[in-house]
Amino acid sequence: MTLKCQLQNSKRLYSPSFHQNVLHSRMLSTSAQRPKQSKDKVLFTPGPLGVTLSVKQAMLRDVGSRDKEFIECIKFIRSKILEIAGLSQKDFCCIPIQGSGTFAVDASFQTVLPRQGAKALIIENGAYGKRMSKICAAAGISCDVQSFREDRQVEPEVVEDALSGRTMYDLVAIVHSETSSGVFNPIAEVGNIVKSLSPESIYLVDAVSSFGAVPINFEESCIDVLISSANKCLQGVPGFAFVLARNSVMGNCKGNSRSLALDLYDQVKQLDQTNQFRFTPATHSMLAFKQALIEFEQEGGVEGRAKRYKNNRAVLQKGMNELGFKELLDEKVAGYIITSYLYPKDPNFNFNTFYNKLNDKDLVIYPGKVLDTDCFRIGTIGDLHAEDMTTLVKAIREVCHDMKISIPIKY
Repeated sequence: MTLKCQLQNSKRLYSPSFHQNVLHSRMLSTSAQRPKQSKDKVLFTPGPLGVTLSVKQAMLRDVGSRDKEFIECIKFIRSKILEIAGLSQKDFCCIPIQGSGTFAVDASFQTVLPRQGAKALIIENGAYGKRMSKICAAAGISCDVQSFREDRQVEPEVVEDALSGRTMYDLVAIVHSETSSGVFNPIAEVGNIVKSLSPESIYLVDAVSSFGAVPINFEESCIDVLISSANKCLQGVPGFAFVLARNSVMGNCKGNSRSLALDLYDQVKQLDQTNQFRFTPATHSMLAFKQALIEFEQEGGVEGRAKRYKNNRAVLQKGMNELGFKELLDEKVAGYIITSYLYPKDPNFNFNTFYNKLNDKDLVIYPGKVLDTDCFRIGTIGDLHAEDMTTLVKAIREVCHDMKISIPIKY
């Protein structure tokens, strides 16, 4: 190509009309490829769960991870979570970490337990307690497991017996709201037993699906480490979780972690020094979470959110009882986060068909997660209200009719 031709092409490339044509072409292309706006499904799940439109809208812009605005967002979130928990920065730290709640549970085990000679006691009555033992196995952490029936609460007196033996545990862990069944565990009673019989043990509580909607008193429960997630009762979107830890515990954790990315000691050190993450943070999720925290406060905090969730469950219970569905749990141990219902004995019942027919109506429930019982789960958290529960019950009645399942349900 001659120099003259190169100059002519260069002028055409940088002319305003050329850019206008390219921009117009891209707009047409994007418009042609963009799918039609689909109706959002209503999620009756324990997470990911439905959030408000304003929380979604908070993500509709970009912000740099080192930008002053985002740094202020991180500071706001860390401070507000401590405030919700009723804790002071003098005693506790808030450590946000990228990933789901399981990432934060994994990070906590790896960070607070020394690399050599540490031993944990895991108290479990469901899938999420069992997951803790899998975390220990993967990280090479020695652990004992005290198991309970999945349809029952953890029994404090049995935990007391386990801690009265010769084995000394560096950490004792329990799940607060075991969402595989819906049971609430007595974390305060267990915590006091731990500190009475094994005062040097770190008491860790997985409150991933309860923090923000179930009152938790850290001092009365003797909690040293608590884990939760953005996309549960605080109604943010998936992308990060957080750990609340005693400063006295975290201060002794340098060099413990078997993982670089999951090292909470290094994470909180960086956050305290610079108000920035060590690695790329979930910027959009955190912008959404800031908005979610504002809305949480407007609803009345823990008390206000608990009131709505309890009412959701009450409406669901009434409707499902009228249809004849039977719950997995006894009312005395059931929480108000998620409810497990036993499969009907009706020969026409098939869960996959049942699920798909509800899904076709834009209503999403969850399959069961209890090992030895056939059941399905209905969540009552997220941006759900009484009218949503009424809509779901009505749809379940219609689906049962379509499937020729007798009402009242037979067991």
